[in-house]
Amino acid sequence: MNSKVLRRAALCIALGSCLASMAPLAMAQSVTGAVAGRANAGDQITITNPDTGLSRTVTVGKEGTYRVAQLPPGDYTLVAGSGAPISISVSLGGTTTVNLTGGGAVDLDTIQVIGSRIVNRVDVRSTETATNITRQELARLPVDQNLTSVALLAPGVVNSGATFGGLTFGGSSVAENAVYINGLNVTDPYLRRGFSSVPFAFYEEFQVKTGGYSAEFGRSTGGVINAITRSGGNEFHGGVEVTMEPTAWAASKEDHFHSDGSLDERDRTSRDTSPLFKTNVWASGPIVKDRLFFFAMYENRDNDSKDIDTSDAFITKSNNDFWGAKLDWRINDDHSLELLAFSDKSDSVTSTYGYTWDTSERGDWQGDSSSGSGGDNWSATYTGHFTDNFVAKAMYGVNKRSSLSGSPLDSECSIIRVSGRPRGPEGCHPTNTSASSRYDKREAARLDFEWTLGDHLLRFGLDQEVMDSDSSVIYPGDGRSYELQTVVPGASLNGTVVPAGVTQIIDARRYITGSPVTTEAQAFYVEDNWSVTPNLLLNLGLRFDKFHNKLASGASFAKADFSDMMSPRLGFSWDMKGDGTTKIFGNAGRYYLPLTNKLADYFGGGTTDEHTYYVFNGWDEMSHPVTGEPYLVPNLGSQIGPVNTDGNVPAPDDIRTEVGRDLKMVFQDEFILGFQQAINQEWSYGVNATYRRVNRAVEDVRINRLQGCPGYSSFPIINPGETATLWCESTNDWVEFDSSEEGYIASGSGALMGYKKPKRTYKAVEFQLDRAWDDKWFFNASYLWSKSEGNIEGPVSSDTGYADTNLVQYYDHPAVNERYGVLFNDFRHQIKLRGGYKLNDTWSFGSTLSARSGGPITAFGVVWPNDNRGMGPGEFSGGGSGWLCVANCSDWRTRELVYTERGAFGRMPWVWDMGVNVTWTLPVEGIDLKARFSVYNLFNNQAVVNVHSRYERQPGVRMPYFGQGTVWQSPRYMNLVVTWNF
Repeated sequence: MNSKVLRRAALCIALGSCLASMAPLAMAQSVTGAVAGRANAGDQITITNPDTGLSRTVTVGKEGTYRVAQLPPGDYTLVAGSGAPISISVSLGGTTTVNLTGGGAVDLDTIQVIGSRIVNRVDVRSTETATNITRQELARLPVDQNLTSVALLAPGVVNSGATFGGLTFGGSSVAENAVYINGLNVTDPYLRRGFSSVPFAFYEEFQVKTGGYSAEFGRSTGGVINAITRSGGNEFHGGVEVTMEPTAWAASKEDHFHSDGSLDERDRTSRDTSPLFKTNVWASGPIVKDRLFFFAMYENRDNDSKDIDTSDAFITKSNNDFWGAKLDWRINDDHSLELLAFSDKSDSVTSTYGYTWDTSERGDWQGDSSSGSGGDNWSATYTGHFTDNFVAKAMYGVNKRSSLSGSPLDSECSIIRVSGRPRGPEGCHPTNTSASSRYDKREAARLDFEWTLGDHLLRFGLDQEVMDSDSSVIYPGDGRSYELQTVVPGASLNGTVVPAGVTQIIDARRYITGSPVTTEAQAFYVEDNWSVTPNLLLNLGLRFDKFHNKLASGASFAKADFSDMMSPRLGFSWDMKGDGTTKIFGNAGRYYLPLTNKLADYFGGGTTDEHTYYVFNGWDEMSHPVTGEPYLVPNLGSQIGPVNTDGNVPAPDDIRTEVGRDLKMVFQDEFILGFQQAINQEWSYGVNATYRRVNRAVEDVRINRLQGCPGYSSFPIINPGETATLWCESTNDWVEFDSSEEGYIASGSGALMGYKKPKRTYKAVEFQLDRAWDDKWFFNASYLWSKSEGNIEGPVSSDTGYADTNLVQYYDHPAVNERYGVLFNDFRHQIKLRGGYKLNDTWSFGSTLSARSGGPITAFGVVWPNDNRGMGPGEFSGGGSGWLCVANCSDWRTRELVYTERGAFGRMPWVWDMGVNVTWTLPVEGIDLKARFSVYNLFNNQAVVNVHSRYERQPGVRMPYFGQGTVWQSPRYMNLVVTWNF
């Protein structure tokens, strides 16, 4: 069959590509894909990329199978022997199956075609669940220009309603995910709640993994976003893209009021604005034809914003331009080198002004604050095909992030306070707060190998990540704060006597905290993809992880060896009919979640806290460095006594009393079973069921009674509900105890209690229906029923807004974790629809719809039975019990308490969001000019997505705003994207 016949057949039956968005796709954190299939033994299979000239040739084995691995995603031609060329498409992380009949012709009953290109129908070589989507497919949809919006297209991925944001995958918390760009891990190593990114137009393809990852993936119990960037080819191309999102195109956020009519504590929001204007220019092409290619982009961004409150206006100006480049060097057909570099640094300055709400008038300037984030990133990846059956890959890269806050006046203005009175004309610092900084750096290296031995595809490799975090908090100006205090002459002060006649002094405090901490993580894996029969594939994998968290002093904070973190993975895929149209697949696996740098920083940083006292000699007048207005600074007289260094705490080198000797890492067991079928060349459907279970936590736990260790009282890091071993300073020995039975002694009653073992389960059933793109229209629908329950959400607490990973107050008292029930991320029903329609060569339309049921509302009380202690009612902490006091609340011995389950106070409303877009294409051949206008949240729904969960202020006294909103859905906004490519 020649290529013209194949093209004609493909066009006539109008096959499409959107099946790739629902099929579970295979292999690899790698940034590549593969082609495989059946053919005549001994045939030569040659695959060529016409854009880059890359060509690979393999010989069909005696079993009648072939596989071409580690191919960059894109369009290729396949030639079998002397047969006609066949166009194929290779997806990120997937295996395109092309079965050949006699003479190298394609068996059209076993493939899917888009235009003239063969793509996957059902990927029978995959055992995982993932969603793939390309840049071209996204251009047909109203999907906002960020990685989060792409991930939300996948079933089971939800935008968390937590005050600190983030994505939840399959019932997990937002601090359990991993993000890769071109194979480089760019996940935040400090809190694991964020990631580095590049402009939307810099990406080429996305893969969102929601379960069943193969053994080379680890350090995640949530989901994985795997993305690759664009590359150059043999032809020079360039382009300009302008995105406009003016204030007038966005609906106002509603002002929110409590039920008593008082304004929400976050103040006004209806006059807040955040317009966005950005322009990127890009170019790509060959430096040396067929050998060396480049892609480069620069993006200028203007996203200044205004936050208008009742009496203050905050005007933010940002400077966060982006640059990025990629070089691809095809040394020869068997060896290649890829270099990626980009910078996502961002800086902003916020100016504060007085504001009068009733007259909409802005008042005087009150000062500036500044912030910064991001960093420079790069990676180098080598791929070598040493034989037809053996491929090696090596990657090394650096990911940098930062988190900075302060003021432009930090270098010139110190903190000056007058004890006991509001701030006056003293000092020139606009906020009188410390300057903080944190710099994170990940050095990542990995080796991966693929070795084909008959029916076995062996994959094995190892990786290492060294993650450094260097944080500090320091006073601005000269590093000291100056506070005016009143004293009594002759009184004792700092080991000396206040001089006669002195009634006022200056306390000059020098305060520095923070530390450099390091985590070293290593892993190795081995995996056998065994084709037991031509239609049955078994995936047998085993991963081993280890890590070592180090303090600022260099001492160990926590460590785990390979034997402590073994992750078996088992999967299968059965091509039921042998033609790639019907598949049953499943997998079972264990996934570990190591510690973040936050824990080591929290426990291992040293603190300088020194006070020097001076006689106050009055005020000196100075000139403000910006406005020229006068301000006052204290005139320091003679020093009173020596420097007080009692508050200094050196960085510890022994934390055995604070970290359990036998600390074990959190792991999740996961089981998935699924079915997929292509109904015909356009329509397909699938269903799968998922079960996830977590039975371990790493948290700070209140231990105030240790048998065999008199006087012990602290919040050590242990595995609550399990046996732990801590160092006892009073006996100079180790003490082992069962934290499920003991560790906490109640005040008053003296009752001895232990902690419940943590548990979280997730059960889900997912249905998908897909209609493939045929150059006219496409459609995808998914429905997910799920249930997430347990007594711990994960390493953060979204109910109460506590975001310090692994330091949540779940275990500040045994009653905090005794409730087992529905968790914050229990969104029982999720519906997602997306589709597009091409009217003609000029006009096309797209739409998305997502709807989910509301999360549960849980009440948190402040006391527990049989205990005189209580928990504070602060909103942004993780503690609180299910016991609510209804009578006799003043005395712990007489309190009448009512127990409430998780979710006992109902659910929040459904959240639904519809997006639409229209795209205009210039109908002139040879000119690629498009304008896409998109509307997000078309109906301007602003549903509440989180509420006040604190029920009591004190025993029996209800908090006034329990159950009322804290976080709401973002309002409607629109943007226009104009692109010109040449």
